[in-house]
Amino acid sequence: MREFIVEADGGSRGNPGPAGYGSVVIDATTGETLAEAAEYIGIATNNVAEYRGLIAGLRAARELDPAASVRVRMDSKLVVEQMSGRWKIKHPDMKPLAAEAARILPPSQVTYEWIPRESNKHADRLANEAMDAGKRGERWSPSTSTAELDARAARSAPPEPSGPPGDATAGAARVRAALKTPGSGAPLQGRGELRDQPPTARTVKTPGSSSSSGGGAAEVSGGGAPVEGRGELRDQPPTARTVKTPGGAAAKADADVRAARNVATTAPSTGWGSAPDMGAPATFVLLRHGETPLTPQKRFSGSGGTDPALSEVGRGQAERAAAALAARGTIQAIVASPLTRTRETAAAVATRLGLDVVIEDGLRETDFGAWEGLTFGEVRERYPDDLNAWLASPDVEPTGGGESFEATAHRIALTRDKLIAAYAGRTVLLVTHVTPIKTLVRLAIGAPSESLFRMELSAASLSAVAYYADGNASLRVFNDTSHLREAPA
Repeated sequence: MREFIVEADGGSRGNPGPAGYGSVVIDATTGETLAEAAEYIGIATNNVAEYRGLIAGLRAARELDPAASVRVRMDSKLVVEQMSGRWKIKHPDMKPLAAEAARILPPSQVTYEWIPRESNKHADRLANEAMDAGKRGERWSPSTSTAELDARAARSAPPEPSGPPGDATAGAARVRAALKTPGSGAPLQGRGELRDQPPTARTVKTPGSSSSSGGGAAEVSGGGAPVEGRGELRDQPPTARTVKTPGGAAAKADADVRAARNVATTAPSTGWGSAPDMGAPATFVLLRHGETPLTPQKRFSGSGGTDPALSEVGRGQAERAAAALAARGTIQAIVASPLTRTRETAAAVATRLGLDVVIEDGLRETDFGAWEGLTFGEVRERYPDDLNAWLASPDVEPTGGGESFEATAHRIALTRDKLIAAYAGRTVLLVTHVTPIKTLVRLAIGAPSESLFRMELSAASLSAVAYYADGNASLRVFNDTSHLREAPA
């Protein structure tokens, strides 16, 4: 009996957005590519595109030899687990696609295996080529594909060394870096989501750093330790760099270059000022809540856990942040996540400023499912496969039906746009959590999703992002903790 390997992938630039899939059939014995398939499928979600890629790959394998055994390899934990029968299929869009895939070959001939994204480059490139062709109004053609050439080069290259990660978030960052490859998952420019762009538009680099910063991260290890030697944004004073990103739909390499070059140093004399010729932006001052009992223990603490209140240390941090904001005198409104720790932090500021607190559910922390209350090391011990999948892809949910970072980013982007419309030209304090703050920063500076674990965000720290009427955004300050070293007024 012949044995085939089917590698499949799908992507959506927006999720939902312009989407496409790619799949390849490989001879398991020789490693020879036997068939390729790719297609632009219009507006769809990432998961729909992944299922469409699976279906195309299985059909191609059946055409080659309907009696062959097939080993499906995908970097979608969702598809692999659902098709293996270990996870239930709840979404109505997924059920018919999964049923269609299951009918193509007898179940006894097909097995499923999850692989990290770096091991799925061939199918990923095909999916991106299909989306690029769709953007040009063309159909993907095998004659223009470079995916097979890339795959051959990857197969001939020596394997990259990998070692055990360290503990807590620093370990997560190293594992993430090992599973990801430079140039995967590039951003769309402006306010879009950060997903699967062509290889010519991968990262936004800023002068003085070797990597773009940005991204959401688990509220663990004090907010996520950076990867050593990769560049980071941390503990910057209000004179920190301002990175401006082009607005609109431009998503090309030259846009990345312009964004990287358009870096200016600002030193507002009071508050978070704006350039006089650009008008008054909607400025979001981002305050992470103070410590809870879980924070120093470096435990996952999202929206699906015990909803802890502030500790005594956290209440002191909230008071010092309130005093600093009162002295600055620029906050005009306060919006907070509905969780207890953010409401308590917001209340401390509201008391000082004499303002009401508006509760916004979209600012809640990510739901970490069965990982809530556990340390990174405990999750690694109990759910190693799930953790590796989560580290490798922002589309993967934590064990037990938590919220993926991709879903969090979509929610935060919608909340951001809602708040920009409601508070145009005003300075608003958003009291929220690690992942929402890092996601807002990531989207503002056009950083890719793999920057997820590369920013440190301290309890009760301040960050600020300004949004202009022309669609541009600028990062004004990140992780400012200077107020926590001062006595409250």
